[in-house]
Amino acid sequence: MTDTLPDRLSQNPKSPYYDKELLERGIGIRFNGAEKTNVWEYCVSEGWIRVVAGAAMDRKGQPMTLLMKGTVEPYFETPAS
Repeated sequence: MTDTLPDRLSQNPKSPYYDKELLERGIGIRFNGAEKTNVWEYCVSEGWIRVVAGAAMDRKGQPMTLLMKGTVEPYFETPAS
């Protein structure tokens, strides 16, 4: 397992940016200096995150998300084994 995080990561299994192994290890996101726990997807180079907007779902059953722009700092929640 690697100790570097990708530039972009998604929790949606249908996304090309989905990585099950990294998500199982635990990824934390600091956005503009504040911890975020409801991040659905992030991109460090473009400076945005998608956060889940409550319990609302779209017509395909995916959670509704909001795009927020700012400084994105991903980190591992657990050390490498």
